[in-house]
Amino acid sequence: MDSKVFKPSIDWAHALPDSLLWIAMAWTISAVCVVAVVALLRVSTRWGRQFWAITGDYFSGRDSIRVWLMLGVLLLSVITAVRLNVLFSFQGNDMFSSLQTAFQGAAGGDDTVKQSGVHGFWVSIGIFCLMAVLHVARVMLDIYLTQHFMVNWRIWLTERLTGDWLEGRAYYRAHFVKTPLDPSVGEAIEGAIDNPDQRIQQDIDIFTAGNGANPNAPANGTGSTLLFGAVQAMVSVVSFTAILWNLSGTLTVLGFDIPRAMFLIVLVYVTVATVVAFWIGRPLILLSFRNELTNAAFRYALVRVRDAAESVAFYRGELAERIQLRQRFNGIIDNYLKFVNRTIGFNGWNLSVSQAIVPLPWVIQAPRLFSGQIMFGGVQQTAAAFGNIHDGLSFFRNAYDNFAGYRAAIIRLHGLVEADKQARELPELLVMPSPDGTVAIEGVEVRNPDGDPLIEALDLHLDRGDALMIAGPSGSGKTTLLRSLAQLWPYASGTLRRPDAANATMFISQLPYIPLGDLRAVVAYPLSAGEVSDTEIGEALVKVALPNLVDRLDDVEDWAKVLSPGEQQRVAFARLLLTRPKAAFLDESTSALDEGLELMLYRLLRSELPDTILVSVSHRHTVRQHHKHVLELLGQGRWDLSPV
Repeated sequence: MDSKVFKPSIDWAHALPDSLLWIAMAWTISAVCVVAVVALLRVSTRWGRQFWAITGDYFSGRDSIRVWLMLGVLLLSVITAVRLNVLFSFQGNDMFSSLQTAFQGAAGGDDTVKQSGVHGFWVSIGIFCLMAVLHVARVMLDIYLTQHFMVNWRIWLTERLTGDWLEGRAYYRAHFVKTPLDPSVGEAIEGAIDNPDQRIQQDIDIFTAGNGANPNAPANGTGSTLLFGAVQAMVSVVSFTAILWNLSGTLTVLGFDIPRAMFLIVLVYVTVATVVAFWIGRPLILLSFRNELTNAAFRYALVRVRDAAESVAFYRGELAERIQLRQRFNGIIDNYLKFVNRTIGFNGWNLSVSQAIVPLPWVIQAPRLFSGQIMFGGVQQTAAAFGNIHDGLSFFRNAYDNFAGYRAAIIRLHGLVEADKQARELPELLVMPSPDGTVAIEGVEVRNPDGDPLIEALDLHLDRGDALMIAGPSGSGKTTLLRSLAQLWPYASGTLRRPDAANATMFISQLPYIPLGDLRAVVAYPLSAGEVSDTEIGEALVKVALPNLVDRLDDVEDWAKVLSPGEQQRVAFARLLLTRPKAAFLDESTSALDEGLELMLYRLLRSELPDTILVSVSHRHTVRQHHKHVLELLGQGRWDLSPV
């Protein structure tokens, strides 16, 4: 090679304006393409439609302009990253070519050539330092903005799905829903929806992180997400194609000349490797879903043992629990081993094809370097461009296992959304307001899930201050009637007219719900603690024979475990005193109390709430004395209403 002075690979003096123009054009084209592709996926793929059903309102709602502006800023960060990578490739070319020029000048005794190489080297180092500062600043800002976007998205989606789950009592009525099969996972999701708590807490985190099966991490930026990772990959392919095209030479194979051979080689090579990878990785969607499913089932079983610890201990049920826990855990391991084996095959293939092609650009360009057709910096830039194109085209192949994990999260969240929707669409008893404060049951019929009648054509009217006891043998439908009147049981019809103001009608279950928090919140429920004073709460506790709790209102405990069943039932009566409903439906609300406390509490209600309509379900004959009427359920739909 004849000695010659060093010349930069690009005009660095114009690199800034040229880069700004390139970024603007690339951002515009990328934004249009991303929107078009996302719209196409939304209508043409099952998972795209599921994604939009879960979170479409976030991107099309009233405040969506801010969301799209943030996405535009994140896209700008991605495009800037690609441009910096392109500039780094030219800087690397200059650095190595300038070194080669300096060495050649020194070897040939040409000081002018040597000094041009030395000068070029130090200029390239200065350019590197400047771009390194820009690169670090971009990465830090990128992480900050990405995390801001993910956190805001997670807040919105958690609020949306939590509200959706609670609306229309879907959290309860979803037990009666059988979710449809998803072709991606087959029979794995047939039946009632499992673990909505995990779906809201964990799967939303995975969904909004958008990087696979893993929840968000503080270091995640745009490069960690599937969407922006794909955008960066494709923009990199386009950007480095021009570089590789200019640096590629003609390759002669079996007497045939292949112009621009390296670009064609990487294109064909990655296409074949991707098709094979998709074939190997296809089962990963099902395996990833089942991994979540089996782990959730095992975790739920552990929580059940913890919550029922006293009952298990009384039964000495440790061996039985150990057996069923082992069975559930074995399900995790069986699926996980299949998951591991398939992942090893998938990663093994990807690693093999990626490593096999690493030396190719060096092998092809080496003869051109040896013959003086290209500088060493050009060979290095060729390898960099080749690597970026290979990695870009291989993105979908390498990210398939991440997409499989993300697809599983989409399926689980969409299953929750659909189950909630179907739960709200289930039939329910018609409830209408009663302006005069009375309760009227008109033509109510209650059935078993298989259609057998429990109660047929029930009609009755209760005036203010009336008290009705519902009695009958086990299985006759007493509690089911209350569930129907509360619009929980979907196999019921008819009309209930009742007081309709906030907390004007209350339903009290046999074991009252004890929320998390301090004792003040426990006793005030469903009111907020600020709606009643500590004095009122204390007086209510004293009246229901719980004076020992008055000084513990600020204590935060797991009160469902601290309070005995009898104490919890007395707390329920304290709530009635605080809310003062116009109608109260009580389901075995004194079953854990002795007859003396039962007598005291019912007398308390009659004295404190004389105009409240009481409806009590009970097996105890002692409860009859506190009521005016008895509704006897006789079975097979028959009933009898009589005075006490």
